[in-house]
Amino acid sequence: MNNYSNDNTARRYKAHVSILGTTQIHLRNPYIIAWWSAAFPGFGHMILSKYLRGFTLFIWEVVINLKAHVNLAMIYSFQGNIDLAKDVLDTRWLLIYIPVYLFGIWDSYRTTVDMNNVYVLSEREDHRFNTFSIGALEINYLDKREPILSFIWSFLMPGLGQLYIHRIVTAFFVIIWSVVFFYYSYALEAISLLFLGEVQQATSVLKPEWLLFFPSLYGFSVYDSYINTVENNRLFEKEQRTFLKENYQNTDFRILKGHKVK
Repeated sequence: MNNYSNDNTARRYKAHVSILGTTQIHLRNPYIIAWWSAAFPGFGHMILSKYLRGFTLFIWEVVINLKAHVNLAMIYSFQGNIDLAKDVLDTRWLLIYIPVYLFGIWDSYRTTVDMNNVYVLSEREDHRFNTFSIGALEINYLDKREPILSFIWSFLMPGLGQLYIHRIVTAFFVIIWSVVFFYYSYALEAISLLFLGEVQQATSVLKPEWLLFFPSLYGFSVYDSYINTVENNRLFEKEQRTFLKENYQNTDFRILKGHKVK
C-alpha cells in the first residue's frame, strides 16, 4: 500500500519510495559521475539509479577486461615491464573495449547534466511523492540514517552500506559481484596466509587480474552509500517540513521580516 503514490498527476517527481529502495533526483557534479565511469564503467550510471545501463556496462567491463587482459597489462606497466604489458594485451578484445569505455564516460556525464535540469524543474513543481511502501516481500519508508554507518558497513563488505539504506537493487548486485571477485582473486585465502606469516605464499596465490577490481568496487560502495544516506536525510527533512507546515501550521501564520518578535 502506497501513501501519496506517484500516479502521474505531476510532470516530474523528485523521488519515489518502493519496496526495492528510495530513488531520488538531486543535483550532482557531472565530472564526478564521469570520473566514476572512468574508474569502472557502469558505476556512474548506477549512482544515477540508471541500473539497466549500469549493470550492462559493469558486466561488459568485467568480461572484456579479462579477455583483453587489461588489468594484467596495467600491473606489468606499474612494475615497469612495458614490453610484457604490450605482449599480454589481446588486441582482438582491446579494440572492442575502447569505444564502449569512452561511451560510458560520455553518457554518464550527459545524463547527469540532463537529470540536473530535470531536478530544477521538479523543484519548481514541488509535487508530493510517496514516502511509504509495503509489499509481500519488503517494507520501505523515508527515514533518517547515519552516513558514517553506511561508510563503515560498506568498508567492511561492499553492498552492506546499500542494504543499510535500503538500496536493494544496488546492494544485491554489488554483494554478488564482491563474492565473485573474492573467490576468483583468492583474496581471503591470501589474507589467511598473511595472518599465519606466510607472506610469500600469500602473494603467490593472488590472482591480480581479479584483485585489481577491488579498489573501484570498494570505493564505489562507500561513496554511493554515504552520498545516498546524506541525500535521503535531506529529502526526509524537506518532506517532513512540508507535512508539518501543511497539517499543523496556522494558516494565519506569517514571518514578518525586519520586525522583532516580542
